[in-house]
Formats: sequence, C-alpha cells, structure tokens
Amino acid sequence: MKWTERDIPDQKGRVAVVTGANTGLGFETARALAEHGATVVLAVRDVEKGRQAAARMSGDVTVQQLDLTSLESIRAAAADLHGTHTGIDLLINNAGVMYPPKQTTRDGFELQFGTNHLGHFAFTGLVLDLLLPVPGSRVVTVSSVAHRIRAGIHFDDLQSERSYSRVAAYGQSKLANLLFTYELQHRLASRGTTISVAAHPGLANTDLMRNLPAAMRVISPVIAPFISQKPEMGALPTLRAATDPAVHGAQYYGPDGMGGSRGHPKLVESSPESYDRTVQQRLWTVSENLTGVKFPA
Repeated sequence: MKWTERDIPDQKGRVAVVTGANTGLGFETARALAEHGATVVLAVRDVEKGRQAAARMSGDVTVQQLDLTSLESIRAAAADLHGTHTGIDLLINNAGVMYPPKQTTRDGFELQFGTNHLGHFAFTGLVLDLLLPVPGSRVVTVSSVAHRIRAGIHFDDLQSERSYSRVAAYGQSKLANLLFTYELQHRLASRGTTISVAAHPGLANTDLMRNLPAAMRVISPVIAPFISQKPEMGALPTLRAATDPAVHGAQYYGPDGMGGSRGHPKLVESSPESYDRTVQQRLWTVSENLTGVKFPA
C-alpha cells in the first residue's frame, strides 16, 4: 500500500514547528500539516517570505523568524516559542543549504555543517523542553541520500578550513543529521514521550538545486524529469515520519523507488557509519561544545 497525504491522521490540537517552511519541501510539509488541522509555525530566516508562504496555506499558520546561521537568532527564536507556546508536538528540522561556495555562518562555522547540523542541533536543544511533556511528540530531522556520498565526520577539520569540497561538506552535514537523530533517540528512550526520527526526500526538484556545480546544472534540466520528483512527493517521507502512528524512534523514511530517488515513503536503512555509537557520541559532545547548548535529555 502506497502512503500518501490522505493517510495523514487528524492533526487538530497539535503544534508543529517547521524550519525552512517558506519554500520547497518545508512549504509542502507545513501546508499538509496545516490542512490536516495542526497549528503550524513557519520558522524561517526571511519573515516577509514566510508571511507570503503562510498566505498560500489554509489553517492556523504563523511565522517565526529563525536564522540557523546565527546562534543569537536561534536563541531568540527559542525564547519566542517559549513565550507563545506551552508545548510542541512536532519539530521538523527541514531547512538546509546545499553545495554553496565556501562560506561561514555568523559564528564562523562552515556554512553547510553550521546550518544543516549545528543550527538544528542548537535549536532542538533549546526547545526540547517544550516537547518532552507532550505524549507522542516527535523530532523529525531531514537528511539526504547524499549522506553516503563522499561523507564522513572529519573531526580533524569539521569546518573545512584545510580543504573544502562542497559535495563532501554537504555529505558530512547530512550524515551528521542522522548521527544526531539516532543519538537523540538514545537519550530520549527512557522518557517515553518524545521520539527522534529521520527522513529524506530522494531527489526533489527544489530551490536547493541552485548551487549545483556547473557541469551538473547543464545536464540537470535534461535528466531531472526522469530521476527527481516534485516537492509534494519529496515531503511525504517527512510527513510519514511525523504523523504515522506506526513510526518508532530512530527510524528513517525515504522514497521506495530505485536508489531512493523518488516514490512513496517507506522505512529505509542509512549508511553503516550513521549507526556508529562512538561517532554519534563524539559528534554530540563536539556539537555541545561548539554551540554551547546542553540538552535537557
């Protein structure tokens, strides 16, 4: 049986925070949750674009400023959410950057590792206390098939200061998303209320593609229709991870098509390294030290 948006249970009474929700996968995830009754917070860097996105959705949708490249902004957003919500049912760590030229965040982290992993690590840690009291709450972190491509956690050069490859740096950040997901679940297991799960969209045709290397940009319009899928389909693994009652902690959902590039969501396996507890724990400690964020779990 193919899982679709029609399989999303009623979300009335649930609060969902979706990062990067003004476009692409985040927009489709937020839209679907709102249409099924959730109170949805679009956590976005550009508030005006967030408002424009919210205007295109039906239901209870608000906008929260969040710049994942700034620990100051992350702390401010977390404080705002504590002021406006007594609990959160779903935290969807969706926002990300892919293949940019070498850049750093405001705090000096390599842009992809800093945004995709460290930004979400810090944000999750700062709002987790809003999820822990809520039965059935979930943290869903969006990874990528790229967590297998030239990917490793380079503890001796996490910020790509000695050598930068946009492909390898993206792979590292997406592998970090999975290591974080699994280690968070280990820490949440004894609580019995909140679970941590992951998803990937396959090859979704979104704005993330704008920084593809030149050679890939040339051929992408030709091959994309055959190997990629629309954002509505790419969002389904995240939506299933967030709402399917059968989901368990530390599971990973992705498309069921060849190579996981497209299709309907199913339970999938990630790379062997992503399950390495030693790497999970080491990355967690490093992430705490870099962000200054300690988790309440």
